Amino acid sequence: MDIRAIEKTSKLGFMFYIKYDGKKFDAFDEVKGKFTVKSYFKDLMMELGFSWAKGIQQAGRTDAKVSANENILYVSSNFNGDVKKICEEFNNKSQNLQILQVRRTFPNLSFPDFIAGREYIYKYPTKKIKKSSEEIEQLCQELSGKYDVSEFTDKKGLELKEHIREVNVEFKNSKLFFRGNSFMPKQVRIMSGYILTGEKTPLEGKYLTLNRILLSQELKNSILEEDEELNLENVEKIYRTRDGSLYIFYVTKSKKGEVIGKNGKNIKVLKKIYGNIVVRDL
Repeated sequence: MDIRAIEKTSKLGFMFYIKYDGKKFDAFDEVKGKFTVKSYFKDLMMELGFSWAKGIQQAGRTDAKVSANENILYVSSNFNGDVKKICEEFNNKSQNLQILQVRRTFPNLSFPDFIAGREYIYKYPTKKIKKSSEEIEQLCQELSGKYDVSEFTDKKGLELKEHIREVNVEFKNSKLFFRGNSFMPKQVRIMSGYILTGEKTPLEGKYLTLNRILLSQELKNSILEEDEELNLENVEKIYRTRDGSLYIFYVTKSKKGEVIGKNGKNIKVLKKIYGNIVVRDL
């Protein structure tokens, strides 16, 4: 992560882990005149006083009717209040989408680039499955690996430049589990159709769930956590990255000069102890 990027802005990146029932939404992305995951999240968060300037990024885009046990929405915001309280108020008001947790990180990221993988579950009604368990398990093995998955996508997927994907498919407890570093449009649903029915046609989205998001190690290391054990004079609040590569000191404007010191003397001493430090107004 570029530490200079956080020195030049007052923003932080916020990762909202969310859960939703896809059948309650028309789509995922913001679409005029439709009830979507992103638009619902945006409208309610802004109503509660949490705002941001640019759009919402996601860890995994889901098709219409597809649910999520875990997805992440990422925004960059100047918000410096109690974000956990905002999340609690959101959950009290919302019946369609829940915020599971929130994490702070660097702002202005190309967020999907820092996602290492996604896990999907396809739970098709048993009575509709046309293959035996043995046949399904054999197909799962054959379709696991790194290869060109073009035959398992749609026209939109074929327009992408890169068609090589790595995927692992397993059949457990009558459900298909897909884990991959990147998926093409409709890939999981078409693969599910091929494995369970023998036809390369996308099965219904209502049986598909985005189950888990896998973060890259770089993003894991760059999650900012409040350091409640470190007490420094005139510093009201401290956040540090999980790997300790950066500390953010929040101070009141009246005390900022004392923390930095004449000609930066004090902050230079602190940097020798803690490494990279950014001082921000509280």
